[in-house]
Amino acid sequence: MEYGDPQSVARMRADFDRQGAMQTMGITVADVAPGRVILQMPFNPAFSQHHGFVHAGTITSGMDSACGFAALTLMDAESEVLTVEFKCSFMAPAKGQSFRFEGNVIKSGRTLTFTEGRAIAIDGTQEKTIATITATMMAVRGLKP
Repeated sequence: MEYGDPQSVARMRADFDRQGAMQTMGITVADVAPGRVILQMPFNPAFSQHHGFVHAGTITSGMDSACGFAALTLMDAESEVLTVEFKCSFMAPAKGQSFRFEGNVIKSGRTLTFTEGRAIAIDGTQEKTIATITATMMAVRGLKP
């Protein structure tokens, strides 16, 4: 199997569907292509912090998953993905009717994949980038469920 072929995209979708955390938060796959994943989430007050904004941990989880699954689309069939490290920067409160999480591969290697992403708050027709992430993902073999 070549990296980034249609089978890797199908595998990414199947792996995503097994994630309890994403299901619990209502995060779904909006679009996927080799090296790029877009997730979406409606506002849910169950994931808000004390000011009514979506909690930073929820936003971070969405960005981390978008980046991790973007990396997975370029990994060989024997690999699974785990996050090695990430850095998030928040530029505005997470306020909106829904949210989009974009993950993009910057450089894919045999073991490490470097990604970047962002979270966008959507309120009607208005969109605002509220956070960014840079993340390093690791290809791990032998984790198949």
